[in-house]
Amino acid sequence: MADEESEEELEQESYPPQSAVKEHLELKTYNLINQELCGYAEDIQDGYAKVRLVASEAMVVDRRGLIHSGFVFCAANFAAAAAINKPNVLLATTRCNFLAPLKIGDEVVFEASSMQNTARKRTVTVVGSIGKIKVFDGEFSVVITERHALSLNIMDA
Repeated sequence: MADEESEEELEQESYPPQSAVKEHLELKTYNLINQELCGYAEDIQDGYAKVRLVASEAMVVDRRGLIHSGFVFCAANFAAAAAINKPNVLLATTRCNFLAPLKIGDEVVFEASSMQNTARKRTVTVVGSIGKIKVFDGEFSVVITERHALSLNIMDA
């Protein structure tokens, strides 16, 4: 009987505790991105995003199951944009390191964070890991524009 009461009490407790729950934001950028190929947005907060990339057969470049690094970059870029989470985010520059190859079935978690929250140009740090092993790190400079990139007439500038 005591065991049943303990299980009942545990079921009533919420995890994580409400005091630890952070507000999750709606994705406002890249909202038509193919998340199967570019990673799934799992957590979006002000200045932070977590994106999970599951390496699939569609990403393979050879018979041994090597994943093209472009998909890794795309997921990292998506995480950087999601950390800013504004409708008109453009990648300006990047510095990145591919630290280990991926194969079919690998799941990489990309965590992106930006310390700035007011400037139009922001720097976002992105780290991609499989478990505790870091497989990617990079720094992304992104620009927030008032209008969509395809509405800007850059040829007149």
